Amino acid sequence: MMATDSPGNELANERTDLAENRTEWAEDRTIMANERTFAGWMRTGLAAVGIGLGFNALFGKLEPVWVPKAIASLFMIIGIIIFWVAQRNGCAVQDRLNSHQATPVKPTSMRVISGLMTLGAVTLIVAIWMMDFSS
Repeated sequence: MMATDSPGNELANERTDLAENRTEWAEDRTIMANERTFAGWMRTGLAAVGIGLGFNALFGKLEPVWVPKAIASLFMIIGIIIFWVAQRNGCAVQDRLNSHQATPVKPTSMRVISGLMTLGAVTLIVAIWMMDFSS
């Protein structure tokens, strides 16, 4: 019997394999938690954009006309900042980790989602400033 075939070595190898599996599963859980965090931040950014849009809809007749537009734009800019911070942090975590069993969202997809949300918010800002409330 070789030294590597001893029962003690088999038990040690089995324990090492179990420890590696637990580490891989933990890394997969961290990847999934990062994706949930990214989604949460995107929702928060959308809420900021929605608050800006709602503020403009409710108080659009205030005088001077630029005040509700400026406040609405501020909330939308906050939303845009949230989108980009979420994207930057989410991609940084995805780049550091290796998936084992999980299929992670690609950092490119996070960037596309954030870019589209930003485009939508910028479009709303432009639309708000182009609207004429004098009628």
